[in-house]
Amino acid sequence: MAVSAVAANEPLDDAFSDLLNRIRSYNPFVDLDRLKSAYELGKKAHSGQFRASGEPYFSHPIAVGHLLADMHLDTDTIITALLHDTVEDCDVTLQDISAQFGDEVSSLVDGVTKLSRIENQSPDTRQAENFRKLMVALSQDIRVLLVKLADRTHNMQTINSIGRLEKKERVARETIEIFAPLAERLGITQFQTELEDTSFNILYPEMRESIQNRLEFLAAESENIIPRICQELQSLISDAGIECQVSGRRKSAYSIWRKMQHRQMSMDQLADIMAFRIIVPTISHCYSALGMVHTHYPMVMGRMKDYISTPKRNGYRSIHTGVIGPLNRRIEIQIRTAEMHDLAERGVAAHWDYKTGRSEKSEGSFGWVQELISLIDMNSGADEFLENTKMDMYADQVFCFTPRGDLIGLPAGATAVDFAFAVHSKVGRHCCGVEINGKIRQLASELNNGDQVLIKTDPDAKPKAEWEEFVATGRARSAIRRFVREEHLAEFSRVGRALLEKEYRFHQAALKETALNASLSSFKVSRTEELFALIAEGKISVSEVMNRLNPELEKTQKSGQNRRKEIKSKNKEGSDTFNITGMNPGMALHVANCCHPVPGDKIIGILTTGKGLTIHFRECMTLNKYTDVPELWVKVDWKRNDKKRFAGRIQVTLLNEAGALAALTTIIAQQAGNISYMQISKRTSDFFTLLLDVDVANLSQLKSIIAVVRTNKYVESVERVMI
Repeated sequence: MAVSAVAANEPLDDAFSDLLNRIRSYNPFVDLDRLKSAYELGKKAHSGQFRASGEPYFSHPIAVGHLLADMHLDTDTIITALLHDTVEDCDVTLQDISAQFGDEVSSLVDGVTKLSRIENQSPDTRQAENFRKLMVALSQDIRVLLVKLADRTHNMQTINSIGRLEKKERVARETIEIFAPLAERLGITQFQTELEDTSFNILYPEMRESIQNRLEFLAAESENIIPRICQELQSLISDAGIECQVSGRRKSAYSIWRKMQHRQMSMDQLADIMAFRIIVPTISHCYSALGMVHTHYPMVMGRMKDYISTPKRNGYRSIHTGVIGPLNRRIEIQIRTAEMHDLAERGVAAHWDYKTGRSEKSEGSFGWVQELISLIDMNSGADEFLENTKMDMYADQVFCFTPRGDLIGLPAGATAVDFAFAVHSKVGRHCCGVEINGKIRQLASELNNGDQVLIKTDPDAKPKAEWEEFVATGRARSAIRRFVREEHLAEFSRVGRALLEKEYRFHQAALKETALNASLSSFKVSRTEELFALIAEGKISVSEVMNRLNPELEKTQKSGQNRRKEIKSKNKEGSDTFNITGMNPGMALHVANCCHPVPGDKIIGILTTGKGLTIHFRECMTLNKYTDVPELWVKVDWKRNDKKRFAGRIQVTLLNEAGALAALTTIIAQQAGNISYMQISKRTSDFFTLLLDVDVANLSQLKSIIAVVRTNKYVESVERVMI
């Protein structure tokens, strides 16, 4: 369902009049003079500016105002919408806004304004810095995020005006990775759905078209099925004396695609392509209606979720269940009250007081914002903060209990270590063991809903670097990385100082701390420990430091420098694809043919006589042969290399029909995959099975290819082969 906006050809004055009418419909006491002043200021400031579509630029702020007015937000928020680009793109200052509209509006505009003119940074870093600023701003006032989401929603509504495909894809990826999850966190379904679907259409047009075609085929096959199911559910609940409203819809292409990826299923196997909603008067009626549904229709095991007794972090409340329903169809049913439905659609805005500009919800409802803000101090930079924030926003949740009965919400796949850091950072730093439901388990154990978790601590215990490989929360990962950085710095600092002091002793001189401290800025460090660490890591030579601190003691060591260059050259040749720990420079590298790992897989290296280092998937069965010789195991991970391709092996079962193979190869080619090997392993009158090696850049591309292939009408099954 598209969110309403301003018509493309609607004059500015008419669009603003429409905006005022919308505001008056829910706030008859609105300050029209302030709104008109904001309109005049914004219109004047953006005069002569045009959007890519050719429309006056100020049509965009008005459209953002419409979106927020539909959410019944307060006057200051609407004014912020009208002025949100004036500081960034015009000659208007925050002081100008503060003088005319007050400090609150000025603060809101500042929070929405992007960081501009960030020098010498990549686009990714600039995005991360902007996001960090946004999170800091919204920690003070959640309205900042509401304006930003409305701003992004209208930009996505008009994204086809952008000519360059590269820019469209960049904006769409940022939207689906950051802004859609943020809308979900605030419970604003109308924004979330539109942002997801629009981005999905830009990023994966072939995949979306394939799913849409399949949906249209199913719709034609079962015409009028949704009204018939709605009528049967309505009669069932009404006959029990419960007043209700029943509606149904087919899910969006994006939501279907995500479920297909998550559950590794085809569309035909999904139970909830069709979703139905039952709205009843009270909470007790919700459970009564659930009882009626489960009494009359078989329940699909594992599909019942009670978000009324345990709401989501965004306050969402409803009962979800899957059943073999009317007409013997597998369907999803949501049961909620009208109040719950309003909250599900408008999220935090459903509780907004347009008179005061404040939420009626408790501050605890936005606790997740404070959690994100706490990550800022734990991360080394904006890029890392953005990465860890994405981790937390994307995952489904599990709920576990402390021994005292406190409820801890964590993303699906979270481990005992994640739980420890969620309880308190000190508990995480010193955890040494765990009991789950009274049984001693490993710290890497994944948690399930309802688990009671007891974390054991030891003052001498410290986080381990390998924990980062299995944690699922940004909070835990940030804390582990921070500790590892501190340990690394301490160790390398000790070694670097020893190397520098040794050099001074060779020259029969003494290292002077005052001279060292005075030179730190020239090495672009703030502490002596950091300088020593750079020396130990070989990033700065001892002679370079000596020459800068004591030019009179300069001593060239050309032979040593040449040797270092030679080693670096060899390392570069041997490790353009991998980061290798504990191997000799220039050693030959090979990717194992047994498991075909691709970038994104967790890997390990095995030293092999006559071959050098062979890279395996960490769960490859071949590794069992080397369990008794741990000295042959080498820690290895992937380096970013956009040009190199790796063969990922998949097995596809196709219908034995004309055009099936051609359709398969076309799909793989459209997803930029290259088939380097093909073998028919099995063939019957109805099906044939192929073994394919597809050259891809990384695991994400391979998963995308598998997902698209899975939607094709000729494909019975597709899976990755790892042995």
